[in-house]
Amino acid sequence: MTDLQKNGVRQTIDGELKVYYDGYWIKCYEAPKDNLSAKKSLIQSLTRRLFNHMEHGINIPGRLLVQVREAYEAETDPKKKRIKGAMLAGALFNRAADIFTHLVDLEADGVDILPGNDLMHSCGLCLQEALELGKLVKHRNGDEGIDELWGEPFKAFMMSVEDFYESRYVKIAMTMKNIDDIADYMAAIVRDDKRFIGLESLIVEFAQAARHKCETLRTDDDIFDIWSDFVVAGEHISEFMPSEEQNDEIDMINRLDMRHMLKGGIRLIASITRARVPMPKSTENYFADCEGYKLRCRC
Repeated sequence: MTDLQKNGVRQTIDGELKVYYDGYWIKCYEAPKDNLSAKKSLIQSLTRRLFNHMEHGINIPGRLLVQVREAYEAETDPKKKRIKGAMLAGALFNRAADIFTHLVDLEADGVDILPGNDLMHSCGLCLQEALELGKLVKHRNGDEGIDELWGEPFKAFMMSVEDFYESRYVKIAMTMKNIDDIADYMAAIVRDDKRFIGLESLIVEFAQAARHKCETLRTDDDIFDIWSDFVVAGEHISEFMPSEEQNDEIDMINRLDMRHMLKGGIRLIASITRARVPMPKSTENYFADCEGYKLRCRC
């Protein structure tokens, strides 16, 4: 691997086709044929993934769009309005998916659906408005809304399926860099601490497993091994027991603080890996929290 490698280049490595972006070789897949049916399937998959990573209670059926919009517009309490805006975003995404489903059914019956079709236009408007309202929604960890996830269904609607797949590889490379930055930070915390000898190599293994999971689709034949490897690698860090150097109250508190920092890093990397998008705000907050612990315990 070289930093001078050209982005987008494909190469077979260890029997797998990989594509290179920004320092990472990423497993790539053949894009489905570009038609309405493929786009419907892609948008529905992206919408399910979106709701899976967002705060609870926003997966509102598209048939309730009018009611939830009225509730959002009538709300005056800022905190409640944010939540109702998130619910409106969810209803808009589901309305777009509903429209696409009906369009595909019509196409299957022999009806030609042209790009300028009114329903296609309505679908695009729903996705665009949902994207704007998506800024109000938080990830389930409570830190940020991961705007990239809200934008993906809209991109899938606007782009060809092949171009969308290619854009995902760019995002996965950014995600892998985010994972490595957090893992490097965690490793630096324990590197010179005699209480945590051997833990750095476990962190390196966890980051490698996270990157492998990040590049692998859930439909891949290897997903069972890849997911279990990833989970177990995180458990190895969580279950690591530091040696007791001084075994006094201060040392015990410091060790607890260190384990708390490490578990926070594991949770963050897990969230990033599952979402397959970078989480800069959560990363910034995690680093800030760790610096506070380090000042207190002089780690």
